[in-house]
Amino acid sequence: MADEVLYDVRDGVATLTLNRPDRLNAQTGAMFEVALGFLDRAATDRGVRVVVLTGAGRAFSAGGDLSAMNEPAGTEVPPRPARVRALRELTRTSQMLHEMPKVTIAAINGACAGGGFSWAMACDLRYAAASAKFTTAFVNAGLSGDFGLTWFLPRTVGSTKAKELFFFGDVFGAAQAKELGIVNDVFADEELATQVAARAARLVEKSPRALAGIKANLNDGGNLDLGRHLEIESDRLITLIGSADNREAAAAFLEKRPPRFVD
Repeated sequence: MADEVLYDVRDGVATLTLNRPDRLNAQTGAMFEVALGFLDRAATDRGVRVVVLTGAGRAFSAGGDLSAMNEPAGTEVPPRPARVRALRELTRTSQMLHEMPKVTIAAINGACAGGGFSWAMACDLRYAAASAKFTTAFVNAGLSGDFGLTWFLPRTVGSTKAKELFFFGDVFGAAQAKELGIVNDVFADEELATQVAARAARLVEKSPRALAGIKANLNDGGNLDLGRHLEIESDRLITLIGSADNREAAAAFLEKRPPRFVD
């Protein structure tokens, strides 16, 4: 259903709100599909410079809706390759959050588990309410993980800590999440939305082309050897030298005024 994810664009910021508060925003097939459409839209909308992902009610997302995950007895199940392809298409949500040329922010307002944790980790920046709780959750559901959490989490907390978090599936709070580097900062529950909005507004004022290039460089840095990384980094910089954003930044500096970057 379309209302399982709300989409709003205001002042250069696209906000996606997971909207199943009565189910702690547990993810369904419909939610994945709608979210994917909105992320595709945000990625290509020149009027959007920052994407914020959050949840309605008292949760960010409790992960996949287990009650809707298994087909009723007697239901014909599609062949395994078709099921793998279908899931892989839905996991593009995580890939879009990680790779789109816009800064993505997770505003974690409550429970953050399983696939919801995956979506949060796919974002560039993560801020949590003080009451937020985290868990990888998969082992407790008899599952191995999806939507990229097994890729993102070790890159953030290290392989050994990630294994501990996955193997035991324990719940931990926002303070520990900050200590582990999972979230950038923690705010009082009532301040989270305002604090995230202020950071998004600051990012909207930055060069969108520079931010896209920086994000791509940082993403590449974890996957390329130094020599190849320097080649690609150099290519991106040369592309931006003399660009409209580069000229405006230089003019603003010389004229001692804030820069004004146009779409």
